Amino acid sequence: MLSVPMTARCLTKFADDVEPPDIPNHLDREFEVDAPNTVWCGDVTYIWADSRWYYLAVVIDLYSRRVVGWSLSTIPDAALVVKAEDMAYEQRGKPQDVMFHSDQGCKGAFNWSARKLLGQCTDGTPF
Repeated sequence: MLSVPMTARCLTKFADDVEPPDIPNHLDREFEVDAPNTVWCGDVTYIWADSRWYYLAVVIDLYSRRVVGWSLSTIPDAALVVKAEDMAYEQRGKPQDVMFHSDQGCKGAFNWSARKLLGQCTDGTPF
């Protein structure tokens, strides 16, 4: 077996001179929910297909653990997650007072879009 020199580097979410936002953890790892459309979770992942990267944003209802919205794009931006959240919002009958829960992500897209759409803070996700 050939020895391949490898190095690892850690990518940080924030520049060294910028403090990460202080976002309260409202869910506090209570992942058991009593009713649908009370807590939604979201995340973005990437998929290699057709010689390029695609980005998939997914929103699940924490009560049923089912996907309620999704979006696929070649660009990992806020528009990607807004489309997933809009789909969830429309599919679920425009529910009110939904807590949205996500990690703070490398792009922060779910942070921005969740505040825009649902008026809630975000924090670490159970995925």
